[in-house]
Amino acid sequence: MNTATQKKAILLLQDGTVCYGKAFGATGIATGEICFNTGMTGYQEVFTDPSYYGQVLIMNNAHIGNYGVRPTDVESESVKIKGLIGRNLEDQYSRRMAEGSLDEYLKKQNIVCIDGVDTRMLVEHVRVKGAMNCVISSDVTDLVALQQILNNVPDMAGQELSSHVSTTAAYELGDANSSIRIAVMDYGVKKNILNCMVERGAYVKVFPAKTDAATLKSFNPNGYFISNGPGDPAAMNYAITTVKEILKENKPVFGICLGHQLLALANDIPTFKMHHGHRGLNHPVKNLVSGKSEITTQNHGFGVDPEAVRQSPNVEITHVNLNDQSIEGIRIKGKPAFSVQYHPEATPGPHDSRYLFDDFINLIKQHQN
Repeated sequence: MNTATQKKAILLLQDGTVCYGKAFGATGIATGEICFNTGMTGYQEVFTDPSYYGQVLIMNNAHIGNYGVRPTDVESESVKIKGLIGRNLEDQYSRRMAEGSLDEYLKKQNIVCIDGVDTRMLVEHVRVKGAMNCVISSDVTDLVALQQILNNVPDMAGQELSSHVSTTAAYELGDANSSIRIAVMDYGVKKNILNCMVERGAYVKVFPAKTDAATLKSFNPNGYFISNGPGDPAAMNYAITTVKEILKENKPVFGICLGHQLLALANDIPTFKMHHGHRGLNHPVKNLVSGKSEITTQNHGFGVDPEAVRQSPNVEITHVNLNDQSIEGIRIKGKPAFSVQYHPEATPGPHDSRYLFDDFINLIKQHQN
């Protein structure tokens, strides 16, 4: 990018940290909770992941945008991050299959970005100080004015955001004649999660976030899927109630990320706001059932209370994070219900954990028999 033609941009963090750089993407002001992703590839899939709604994202790889963008490389219909921070955000790209530059794409999506920031320093700062709100501006340059804007940004804790990214109308995917019917509770579901179920022969119906249990049951599903999504799970009383209701049916239930947290909350296990969360493509997880380790894709800023899980008479721990021993998977005793904190569909990321979709389909088949 020709830095001589770029406008100046400012990044201000809640703790007073200031970074100066150049504007990229749309011009304007963006606010949200700052977080970082350490992945080297898959930036378009990351930007369109609904779980990032409400957040300003640091991409820690040195070059982002170098292979352009394609309409097929998305996890939802639009970019969900509120803003983007990069060291070298590239408008030149080398991939022949690409249909445009990252700069053009982010301009069309109205995403405010800042380029030329020392992202390694910034990531280290967030690792030490924790997640906090921030503002990017390529319009207002007065720090006092930006601080006033930042003061009005709500904290992520306590925010219900899933209803902002969920589908507004139910829709169906897969073979309608399939004997495997899955009701998907869309709290911000990624496209490839749905693909992973459809590819295994399932017929899925995706329901809006605030759909009640009676409507879900009217689809006559063989199993239920609780999706990923943004925001604070403890603020989603409507979803916790729905999960409690479907658990009474004793049909197979599978949850991913936010769905994992909601399954825990439905079993009286509290969640908590993490210091800075897990976001990247290389998080090691141990499967306590098989004894094997997996390299996983993760994107979450909340977790389930480890001590409460261990003390629960109803829940068994199935997976743990090998970096910090946080809870990565649970199974409900006496019920065909399980969940993981990470993303087995892994777009982007390794496919070590895709067996979990096979486990879910097989559980449905066993339950049918």
